[in-house]
Amino acid sequence: MTERASPDVNASERSTRPEADTAALLEAKVEEAIATCGGDVRAALRATLVANAYLEAEVERLTEAMSTGFARGRMPPRRVKIRV
Repeated sequence: MTERASPDVNASERSTRPEADTAALLEAKVEEAIATCGGDVRAALRATLVANAYLEAEVERLTEAMSTGFARGRMPPRRVKIRV
């Protein structure tokens, strides 16, 4: 009969491995963004902020275009924008 290892064995190693992999992947993406901008960190940050603003606007546009029936139960209630 073969004994199985307890699920708790090396639990701390398993829990930090995904975090380490995620950190390494993030670091690689940062290096890639800086390299894409010719080594200019400010340009990489600027490009990231512009991309983020575009994506936020796209989410806003798509959220407004979504029908109430489709969104029911999936999205928080829409907030009414008051224009002055």
